[in-house]
Amino acid sequence: MIDFVLHFDKHLLDFVQAYGVWVYGILFAIVFAETGFVVTPFLPGDSLLFAIGALGARGIGINVPLITVLLIVAAVLGDAVNYWIGYKVGPAIFKQESDPTPVAPGNSESQPAKPKRSLKSRLLNKKHLLKAQEFYDKYGGKTIILARFVPVVRTFAPFVAGIGKMNFFRFWLFNIIGAVAWVLSCVMAGVVFGRFEFVQKNFEVVIIAIVVISVLPMAFELWKAQKEAKAKAAGAAALNSTAPLSVVAEESTKG
Repeated sequence: MIDFVLHFDKHLLDFVQAYGVWVYGILFAIVFAETGFVVTPFLPGDSLLFAIGALGARGIGINVPLITVLLIVAAVLGDAVNYWIGYKVGPAIFKQESDPTPVAPGNSESQPAKPKRSLKSRLLNKKHLLKAQEFYDKYGGKTIILARFVPVVRTFAPFVAGIGKMNFFRFWLFNIIGAVAWVLSCVMAGVVFGRFEFVQKNFEVVIIAIVVISVLPMAFELWKAQKEAKAKAAGAAALNSTAPLSVVAEESTKG
């Protein structure tokens, strides 16, 4: 998978040569799955779009305007399906995990029996879901647009919007705006920079840079959240340590 992503320009060229016009359907399916199913956040997104633009800039087997329109449609439909799944079944998927832990039958003093996780729950990464929820809480409806540019969060944001019963027409507006902005910016970046000899000879370096830049916002938010959590914990610890002293002082005053 890593080699596939880092050298996607070569693999994409092989796809074009091997499958011809069917490559449009393959690329459509990849973008649709990456945005449409919470179990496939590992699929390439930004790097794929950049590679498509870079290859198209060389005039090798890809019609850039056509594939751009197709991938915008794929991104819009993917988010719509993801929203619908979250709206219909999202709350029930994690319900069992949020229920009180049952006690092992026949022994009230034994350790609580560990609840069995459903297949759906095991396939989903709850940490990613919670991260998307934090992102959504911070940016509101604009998350559907902003999350397009943040790997993993991009996959989970519409799912969370569905769970939260976000207004359907408002979701569609942000969905379309985000899809157009994401696909156009990434593909056009590939078209512009893909002409440079440095990019063509060091494509893996460029892809790594794209991935790093893409995850920086999420990494910053994670670092910020951890810093705030530590500050709250330190404040709570300080409060607890001073509480006994205040009690002693109050009793001495009464005496």
